[in-house]
Amino acid sequence: MEGFRAKLRVATTVILALWIGIAALYSLLKPISNGCVMTYMYPTYIPISSTEGASSSARYALYLYHEGWKKIDFEEHLKQLNGVPVLFIPGNAGSYKQVRSLAAESDRAYQGGPLEHSFYQEASLTLEEGGVNIDASIFHSSNQYTRRLDWFAVDLEGEHSAMDGQILEEHAEYVVYAIHRILDQYRESQDAREREGAATSGSLPKSVILVGHSVGGFVARAAIIHPLLRKSAVETVLTLSSPHQSPPLALQPSLGNYFARVNDEWRKGYEAHTTPTGHHVSNSRLSHVVVVSISAGYHDYQVRSKIESLDGIVPPTHGFMISSTGMKNVWLSMEHQAILWCNQLVVQVSHTLLSLIDSRTGQPFLDTRQRLAMFSRMLRSGTPQSFNWMMQSHLFHQSTPASIKDAKDAAGSQAPSSSSCTVQWSAEGLDKDLYIQTATVTVLAMDGKRRWLDIQKLGANGKDHFIFVTNLAPCTGVRIHLWPEKGKSTTDLPGSKRILEVTSKMVHIPSRAAPRQLEPGSQTEQAPPSAVFQLGPEDMRGFRFLTISVAPTPTISGRPPPAVSMAVGQFFNPQEGEREFSSQSMLLSAYSPKDLFLKEDHPLVFNLTFAISLGLLPITLSLRTASCGIQNSGFANEEAGDIEHSRLCKMRCFPPVALAWDPTSGLYVFPNLFSETIIIDSSPALWSYSQGSEKTIVVLLVDPHCSYKTSVSVSVTAAASRFLLLYGSQIAGLSVAVVFFALMRQAYAWDYYLPMPSMLTVVEYNLQMPFPFLLLAILPILVSLFHSFLMSQPFPPIMSFAVVSLICYVLANGLIALLILVSQLVFYVTATAHVFIKTRWEVWEGNFCFAFLLWFVNLSSSFFSLKVNTLNLCIA
Repeated sequence: MEGFRAKLRVATTVILALWIGIAALYSLLKPISNGCVMTYMYPTYIPISSTEGASSSARYALYLYHEGWKKIDFEEHLKQLNGVPVLFIPGNAGSYKQVRSLAAESDRAYQGGPLEHSFYQEASLTLEEGGVNIDASIFHSSNQYTRRLDWFAVDLEGEHSAMDGQILEEHAEYVVYAIHRILDQYRESQDAREREGAATSGSLPKSVILVGHSVGGFVARAAIIHPLLRKSAVETVLTLSSPHQSPPLALQPSLGNYFARVNDEWRKGYEAHTTPTGHHVSNSRLSHVVVVSISAGYHDYQVRSKIESLDGIVPPTHGFMISSTGMKNVWLSMEHQAILWCNQLVVQVSHTLLSLIDSRTGQPFLDTRQRLAMFSRMLRSGTPQSFNWMMQSHLFHQSTPASIKDAKDAAGSQAPSSSSCTVQWSAEGLDKDLYIQTATVTVLAMDGKRRWLDIQKLGANGKDHFIFVTNLAPCTGVRIHLWPEKGKSTTDLPGSKRILEVTSKMVHIPSRAAPRQLEPGSQTEQAPPSAVFQLGPEDMRGFRFLTISVAPTPTISGRPPPAVSMAVGQFFNPQEGEREFSSQSMLLSAYSPKDLFLKEDHPLVFNLTFAISLGLLPITLSLRTASCGIQNSGFANEEAGDIEHSRLCKMRCFPPVALAWDPTSGLYVFPNLFSETIIIDSSPALWSYSQGSEKTIVVLLVDPHCSYKTSVSVSVTAAASRFLLLYGSQIAGLSVAVVFFALMRQAYAWDYYLPMPSMLTVVEYNLQMPFPFLLLAILPILVSLFHSFLMSQPFPPIMSFAVVSLICYVLANGLIALLILVSQLVFYVTATAHVFIKTRWEVWEGNFCFAFLLWFVNLSSSFFSLKVNTLNLCIA
């Protein structure tokens, strides 16, 4: 009976491993639609001559990129070198030609000028990053960038730098040489222009911006702490999908040791030098260096966001990490190589680097806070990277409110305003006021009207939060004000009471293009929201009314605007939209989806809390419109009516939007969501994670005028692929441990002259969870917990860590058992084939010998007969 149970355990383990493996392969092998636009270019690579002292890295080379289809003279082009140097460092087995996308878009960005000014809420540095007293003048850019970017790239011969620490050291050494060679080249170019009598302007660059992809980003950081690097030769580093915490796969001890050594030097580099009494002596070695790490998100299977983080390496005052899924104007996840050519990201990075150039000096800002603030403003979206925005919006928005002169300015008149919005509106129709009596307000057209909402009345019964979604641009399309009292002008109000404009708190969210409107009243499809705005009770304290002023319709030749307009606002109670999904319900939803019905007049905001991180168990979230005020009695039959009714309601309701947050990788936005698998790039159930990180919060924005049938289910294939991607190295390590444990059992039997068990028998014994293994599994956890308690550190998620570790252990045994069974099957099939061929060969061999002998005799006799006949003929 015990033997049957052991075989049943092995069979169950093998089936589980096969099932997870097949499901993971099905998900991983499916084509990925990342939404990226291809980048096009006309590349030319100009070699930079080497100088003496580069003999140790003679096999490497340095190139300057030129964009354009016309043929150029290399020497003449080098003489005119006068931009800001940027050095691109490729990653593992990468090519220097991968610089072409960034360099080409940087050239187009310089010629086209800065991006259009956005009226949406701009991101700013947090208090932890030193985001106080930042000079706002650095954000005021002209219509043209000060100086272009000169892109250089190192040719590292496509070496596999992610496999060996020695190769990384050689690459870092050559990058140091390349930095010095680039700076010297600018000096040589200026001297050549002076010899020819050409006018020279601007100062020579003293530093080089480093941009590294994959392991090239780590090489950039290794070069900065190299002892041969000139002082302040590098002050800005931007990495793309680069590992910083540890190597993605430490195949050699030298690789892990080199990462640890470099990171330790960086930690020491930011430590300020002080006397024993605490007096400041000198700045830290890396006090001038700013590092920004860009993660490609959950589609990057090679480098996870967890190891791309700068936590513990670079202080928040000198750098941060951001995911491309929450990046301004990008909002996409992409593959490891696609991050180099994805046009949405490449364009944003190009404008960001150009924005770092100080118009007064023509070189990047010297102040580290100014550079970090510019990175934050250009890369981070207005939606914060943490969930605190929805609960404590007043802590994030730091826009300085200003009073306005009169109520006409609040409605958007042509009069100049001292508020944050200075856009002029047409005065036509601005005196039309609407008084809203319901908690939900809807705008379907740019009618030039101002809508009044009584905060005290509509915000009663716990509905003390206000949210507003729209596709109207702030300031130019809609303006929002808070009033202490109702009045037409400031003369109606006491001097101590002011009208506050809060339009600047509106943040941008991605959306598809709004449907076109052919004539007035022809709107049949609701536009998707492109902005969201929220006020908490603290934001509205001291005010009685909230007004939403919509601009008049901008008609051209009497025709309506080309795009449909929409806006929905609501006073709501956050607790009414809270939904929690326990770990049990999430696991059961893989077989029986969890259904929710959202009735009409539901909260616009739903807060979905999942007990297990969506980085481990991705969910498929589906919303189907059930009703929207349309009667379906006129349809031909009930089934056809349901389909047509759902289609019409889907057009009348604005497309839902989902926002998800992860403590490490930040914000994820899923626009136009009706059915989509929501994944975040989290690595839960690791010992280094803090308690509570295994949870995921998803905020869902849905039209309150419509009812929805919502279905939430765990995606089995996505979960299987995520599990193998996150814990593949742990499973491989445990598999090696299982093999060694089996060999140990066999060696023990050999020493004591016992019957030697087979490998499969030992795996069966492993699945009994012996006490020695259990002791070795629990003892390290207890020791780590005791150490965390002594050091007053937060406890990790012990339960999820233990469960995932157990699953990894079972899969490791299943993998070894599967390999054993496959090898036994191969040996059995080979042996059977060998016996079959051997048996048949003996019979066939005998028949073959007899047939060959008979053929030889016949051939001999024929030959002899022919020979006799010929002889007779000759005699005759």
